[in-house]
Amino acid sequence: MFIEHPSQVLNALFRDKPYQGANPKSAKFLFIGLDANYHAEVEDEPIFKKLREYHEDGVAFWRSHQRHHPFLLEQYPYRGDGRFYHSSFARIGFTPEHASQVAFIELLHIPTVGRSRLVRADLDDAHLSKLSDYVLDGDAEHVFVSKKVARLMHATKRFRWLEKRPLGQFGPLDILYRQETKTVYSHTHFSAYGKYEAQKVDEADAIRSLLRESSSKCV
Repeated sequence: MFIEHPSQVLNALFRDKPYQGANPKSAKFLFIGLDANYHAEVEDEPIFKKLREYHEDGVAFWRSHQRHHPFLLEQYPYRGDGRFYHSSFARIGFTPEHASQVAFIELLHIPTVGRSRLVRADLDDAHLSKLSDYVLDGDAEHVFVSKKVARLMHATKRFRWLEKRPLGQFGPLDILYRQETKTVYSHTHFSAYGKYEAQKVDEADAIRSLLRESSSKCV
């Protein structure tokens, strides 16, 4: 169950590009989430111009503003889960130099407002098929799904290649799929806090080590 965001502009941006950051077909690091959630009145705020700029070209936005997402800009007026999610993500250590290598995509293909409790019936089959292609046939070497995301992916029956039990581990990260040049990891959701904070820190360190390894290959 979810509430579609009322902004026609925001919905049009998602129809054009149902992802954020780099193109998920060419990104090296792909992060799969549940839904892209925004404040109901964000279109009425001055920050919406930056949000639109970000969705039109996430790579250029990151390089221009030195932040991977407009939620992290000083003028962003809200302090909700989205800001906390991206603040936690930023601790990994990706920089504007990595902008073309990092993509975000959600299981739900449209933007939402308020709290979502997604079920299988909420998801679009065409979008899910494209998402599976991005993972299996795209350039992503490292794909990350939270435990909630993995459970919903299993419920769709469209990601049969994704294991329900870990094949192994990379540090604190469970491995749910592994092929020669591609690995899918399960991680703690970036919005988690409290007792999960230490786990998030350890996982961020592990992802950072993957980033260093990937960067060294490009040198």
